[in-house]
Amino acid sequence: MSPQPPAWFSAALAAPADEGDVAVHGARIHYRAWGERGTRGAVLVHGTAAHARWWDHIGPQMSAGLRAAAGGPGQFRTAALDLSGHGDSDWRDRYSLERWAEEVMAVAADAGVSGPPFIIGHSLGGTIAIRAASVYGASLAGIVVVDSPLYEALPEQRYMAIAFRGDRTYPSREQALARFRLVPEHPVLPYVRDHVAAWSVTRRDDGDWGWKFDRSLFASMEPSWPLGRPADCRVAILRTQHGMMTPEMADLLCERLGQVATMVEIPAAGHHVLLDEPLSLVTALRTLLAGWDHPPGPASQSPDTARGAMIP
Repeated sequence: MSPQPPAWFSAALAAPADEGDVAVHGARIHYRAWGERGTRGAVLVHGTAAHARWWDHIGPQMSAGLRAAAGGPGQFRTAALDLSGHGDSDWRDRYSLERWAEEVMAVAADAGVSGPPFIIGHSLGGTIAIRAASVYGASLAGIVVVDSPLYEALPEQRYMAIAFRGDRTYPSREQALARFRLVPEHPVLPYVRDHVAAWSVTRRDDGDWGWKFDRSLFASMEPSWPLGRPADCRVAILRTQHGMMTPEMADLLCERLGQVATMVEIPAAGHHVLLDEPLSLVTALRTLLAGWDHPPGPASQSPDTARGAMIP
């Protein structure tokens, strides 16, 4: 049994969240949102085989923390979506980075984010954020890429098509939860893991229990490189000390983006930083977005000052 969750985690889960759906090219896209509608805000994009509830303990803190930084109530709206093929959203016959980027933009508008949104994406979600920056850059306040490994093809297509093939089901919810695994697996906070696992299974029409994502996802994926052209918005890259995004990948991304990106490393964190170092992640995100509220000075444009920051 997991230890008793700390007060900050329980308070985040108890924060009121709006639930909504928006139609994007024939698919119903589900999302959750915190904070006041009609204010500036961000869309949180999950990774492969994950869902919006991975952000339940992050989203409320983003809205609350950035409200305080702005000096008044109701200043920041945070939404987290289930990408098509994931969570409580519809599945598609074909998936693509561009279609997922459209879903992110549609959720920003439907959830009540005012003005250009920030897009914050973890893993696959970061790759989608990069694609959104390439297509919609001038309409974005900025993107934050959180430990997204960058290859010439989607990294998930290199190994997850095999790992996720076949539709595995289980006779009970308990048996399904016992098989919950992270890819890659590494130690995380048990109460956070239990929360996201509990929202990762669903009962099928035949009575068996299965996972809330399309296991044929990568067999139905259209190959694409996330960057069609340099991004026309601010960019930050969050690496984790024990994650999947190497310094060389971050350098390649900066080169392809055609600009200097703010780079931050979160010490001690693994790839699933939402689950093992969530408070450090919140601190890093709050700091980045609050800094973007102010016009950049000459020092912030220097590669020497924009790289190598550490968030304790």
